[in-house]
Amino acid sequence: MKLIIINGPNLNLLGKREPEIYGSETFEEYLGQLQRRFPDVHLDYYQSNIEGEIIDKLHETGFSYDGIILNAGAYTHTSVGIGDAVKGITTPVIEVHISNTFGREAFRHQSYLSAHARGVILGFGMQGYALAIHSFVD
Repeated sequence: MKLIIINGPNLNLLGKREPEIYGSETFEEYLGQLQRRFPDVHLDYYQSNIEGEIIDKLHETGFSYDGIILNAGAYTHTSVGIGDAVKGITTPVIEVHISNTFGREAFRHQSYLSAHARGVILGFGMQGYALAIHSFVD
């Protein structure tokens, strides 16, 4: 099974940014744990702070991977383009958010991705990524 995790803006700051919300672990540290936990899964990772690059990566992987785990960060709430990219590809997408977006500012309650995703996982911290992998493996 071939999966990719695509993280959006500011997620490169995990471990440093607002640890009370996002924790103190970097994503690279957590990715190593995921790779050890799921040795039979080919797991790629991509992060960008640029909307168009995320769209390009969805186009690139959206017809050849078995699944995409997408945390589009703040673009979740603003990017019709990323939502359209998710809608336009055939690879199933699981939308993941580290925090419970519904417990935060009102603008974070809107997602342009959810309607086109296979499912949404939010509020379980980094464990949301493992839950998404399980959804593809099981």
